[in-house]
Amino acid sequence: MPATGAVRIRDAADWQVHEMANRSTASSIDEYIAGFPPETREVLQELRALIKASAPHATETISYAIPTFDLNGHHLVHFAGYERHIGFYPAPIGIEAFKEELKPYKSGKGSAQFPLGQPLPTDLIRRIVEFRVEATTGR
Repeated sequence: MPATGAVRIRDAADWQVHEMANRSTASSIDEYIAGFPPETREVLQELRALIKASAPHATETISYAIPTFDLNGHHLVHFAGYERHIGFYPAPIGIEAFKEELKPYKSGKGSAQFPLGQPLPTDLIRRIVEFRVEATTGR
């Protein structure tokens, strides 16, 4: 039986117990960011400011237990901090539109990972957020 906070998943040919990520209980982005070490907080604040500047009419919230920017009643982008990277979630359309430029980063259907210890690709993130604003507003 898995321990509290753990889940059994199929891993290779054997069942193993893997710890689940600690899910944030933060009720604001400030509270969410405050829960990280100083170096990570700095990068999360940089990303937050970049998103705010690129989507000034978006509102901040917490959704899916991570920082989220909403626009016109729709999720625009999400972001999250992890031990070794910052997760950026601009929805599958945001990743697909910039897949060539995202090749240097680990990415999935609707996510990209920016390693801590490396500068954020600020121009790329700005353009992705602006693309999402256009897709959401039709402008």
